[in-house]
Amino acid sequence: MKFGIIRERKNPPDKRVVLSPEACKELLKNFPDAAVIVEPSPIRTYQDAAYKEQDVTVASRMEDCEVLLGVKEVPIENLIPDKKYFFFSHTIKKQSYNRSLLQAVLAKNIELYDHEVITNESGQRLVAFGRYAGIVGAYNGFRAYGLKFEAFELPKAENLANQEALIAELRKIKLPNIKILLTGRGRVGNGAKEMLDAMHLKKVSVKEYLEKQFLEPVYCQIDASEYNKRSDGVRGNKQDFFAHPEQYESNFFRFTKVTDFYIAGHFYGQGAPYLYTREDVKHPDFKIKVVADVSCDIDGPVATTIKPSTIADPIYGYDPKTETVTDFKHPEAIAVMAVDNLPCELPRDASEGFGDAFLKHVIPAFFNGDKNGVLERARMTKNGKLTPRYAYLQEYVDGN
Repeated sequence: MKFGIIRERKNPPDKRVVLSPEACKELLKNFPDAAVIVEPSPIRTYQDAAYKEQDVTVASRMEDCEVLLGVKEVPIENLIPDKKYFFFSHTIKKQSYNRSLLQAVLAKNIELYDHEVITNESGQRLVAFGRYAGIVGAYNGFRAYGLKFEAFELPKAENLANQEALIAELRKIKLPNIKILLTGRGRVGNGAKEMLDAMHLKKVSVKEYLEKQFLEPVYCQIDASEYNKRSDGVRGNKQDFFAHPEQYESNFFRFTKVTDFYIAGHFYGQGAPYLYTREDVKHPDFKIKVVADVSCDIDGPVATTIKPSTIADPIYGYDPKTETVTDFKHPEAIAVMAVDNLPCELPRDASEGFGDAFLKHVIPAFFNGDKNGVLERARMTKNGKLTPRYAYLQEYVDGN
């Protein structure tokens, strides 16, 4: 089995890679029947020479490979027919901007495996960049806070080497006695929590957060069962919420009354209530002044996120009165950090973590007959057609 590490061609440029030089070395060591060719790249976080040092072939011969591994969407003109491709296609939610990409995949008889749907038997994702989105998102949120209130300045995450460097910068700042709220306990939320804990911030319970005042900055991490409640008054739980989100309403506003800085690291499911609305933001009891929206659902559950921001220009202001973008330093504005490709700012750490998971969960499936069904569940297309698991996309492909 010959694997190709393709060059990332989508703009803005993405420095991440599925397999680092060390990961390629590990693959070749553990699977003697495997071969790897790395397509040359001027932007990848690892230089071509780093692969050569591990005796990995670097060459523009992707047509010689059976399985091609990338991160972001492959431009249609660069798709090679009759290959197996792994990348984030951003089509499983019927994203209109990538319909033509999925159409091209089918027309070129490509087997597409989307990283987002590489799961175990229980439906849990096996490979993801979410942890690194949380890590960078938390850092960027503190940077936004410092700039908003002219309290301190942090360098951009993209200019720092790794997570340790981000933590070192955060430990230099002095925060006022603010309350920080973090939603989510998955990869993203816990990635953000790593940064809060590394700063030695005090973690408090929901009751303490809502009712007490502190002489130091504190944070509270909550999940869906704490910011939603059943509409009928019956006591709910997290499992019930995920099974019947339409039966719930937001219980988040109680947190907005006491929160200064909010980090959104939760997963938002179809049919779930919004955490807060634009009308909520107009309320005089709405105290949040800085939002780091790592989840970045536009015009969604975090109403102040009305557009994505970029690594180059990561912060914008939300004007509660006009519901429009304004200068984030304006006294009435809420500073919003909503970069939608945060792991790109920590490409080496993100690539190493992703590659470790890919080596553990995906590569073995090519050599053990896919005994756990990892490949089967992730395969979206085969023989020019959608596989049964993804047949729901047919109308989307047809343009309906």
